[in-house]
Amino acid sequence: MGITNTFLTRQRSKLHGIAACLLVAMAAKFLALNYGAPTMLFALVLGISVNFLYESKDCSSGIDFCSSMILRFGVILLGAKIVFADVLAVGWTTALVVVGSVFLTIAFGGVVAKAMKLDYKFGLLSAGAVAICGISAAMTLSSVMPQNREMERYTLLTVIMVAGFGAIAMVSFPVLANFLNLDFQQAGIFIGGSIHDVSHVVGAGYAMSEEVGYIAMIVKMMRVALLAPIAWIFLLAFRQQHTAGTQTPALPWFLLLFLALAIVNNIGWIPSAVSPLLNHISENCFVVAIAALGMKTSFEGLLDIGWRPAAMVIIESTFLGGLVLSWVMLST
Repeated sequence: MGITNTFLTRQRSKLHGIAACLLVAMAAKFLALNYGAPTMLFALVLGISVNFLYESKDCSSGIDFCSSMILRFGVILLGAKIVFADVLAVGWTTALVVVGSVFLTIAFGGVVAKAMKLDYKFGLLSAGAVAICGISAAMTLSSVMPQNREMERYTLLTVIMVAGFGAIAMVSFPVLANFLNLDFQQAGIFIGGSIHDVSHVVGAGYAMSEEVGYIAMIVKMMRVALLAPIAWIFLLAFRQQHTAGTQTPALPWFLLLFLALAIVNNIGWIPSAVSPLLNHISENCFVVAIAALGMKTSFEGLLDIGWRPAAMVIIESTFLGGLVLSWVMLST
């Protein structure tokens, strides 16, 4: 009887934490809908503002569940967005340039982090988010890296900065493309190859023209398709790490399911009407996970890291944009 009561108490505690994360996520979506700011930022700020809930035994286990299992479920559903045929749509030369830019940016992030005396893991994580697909990449890559409180802070900082700089790029990159007199194909490759988040690519590309938006989205989806192999590379790289106080990544069952769903999607077994729904659920899972990560973090903890992480993400973003723009300009 005592064991049963203990089990029920634990489940009730978990449900309290899950309910708190869902409420924060719904509040963030409501505010984003009415005020136009990014949902993820609202979820993060609201989550941090109720950090005290994580100190409560009634909520901590449910918050941990949302920051791990709900996050991984969102990663799995992200596989429905992967379309391998996108590589063929823009030609192999462009594909090779995009792939090369992604890997060079990630390597550059590790080098910059060491030069700025920051943890190289943060450099790789932030550069991966910049190079691939913003917040989704940050959440996915962090889930296969050693898990500790430091990594949680790195993930939150990456989300904040990628969302902010992505919004700036959405406004400024089309202006730069017009100033340089790029044609619609050049502008599409530049925008799709350098702006972080998918939504920001859509906003920037279609703000210029439908042709630019279409090419930008194809190039962007190529970068998104690299999320799976790069996540595997991160997993293998950090599996050998046995630093004190960290935990070796668990078996990547969610990455296997992510790849399986991507393959199923490319075979054509997912109806066209279902794929957007899966993407929508995936995005909502990320909102809940971000809310949970925020609840596990305090404002003081974020401020302790200082200004250098923000400078590093600016440098990484400039590096990626410069690579893609240089190729676009030199290839004409």
